[in-house]
Amino acid sequence: MKKNVSVLAIALVFGLAPLAARAQQNPVSSAVREAVSRHAKILVAGAEEMPADKYNYAPTPQQMTFGHLVLHVAQSNMFLCSRISGDKAPALPALTEHSPKTQLIAAMKSSFAFCDQSLAKVNDSELTQEVPFFGGRNVSKAAAMIGLSNDLADHYSQEAMYLRLNGHLPPTAQHRKM
Repeated sequence: MKKNVSVLAIALVFGLAPLAARAQQNPVSSAVREAVSRHAKILVAGAEEMPADKYNYAPTPQQMTFGHLVLHVAQSNMFLCSRISGDKAPALPALTEHSPKTQLIAAMKSSFAFCDQSLAKVNDSELTQEVPFFGGRNVSKAAAMIGLSNDLADHYSQEAMYLRLNGHLPPTAQHRKM
């Protein structure tokens, strides 16, 4: 038994060592990747929590519907992660805010998968490079990465509010580990 535990401990140390070394060498891009990964989990979980018949819900006429929010997250992810990495984003299917819940969630998941793949290539030595951004302006990769993280936090707060207004707990308020 002790031998098995020792072998497992050695395997874990050597398996995680490259990840830890990369995080130490690239603390900013690694932190953003971790934030995006966490937001992916909670945003997708929130989209799954909302009943399909509530995807047309908007708190006021001036606010976007829940379905629009899910689609917007997918589109924003594709735009921002392609700008940050320089990778061409795959085309999302032609969707609207009224598309079926399953299709909107699939687009959101696809966008997060693209972000994972794209952001894995970014390292801190590139953070001063200029990239095209919203409004036809250029910003540093650092600013774009922070913008992505902020955007996801903002959209999760919207999602959480919409869920609560419809009698559902957002993922981070539920008794499960997110």
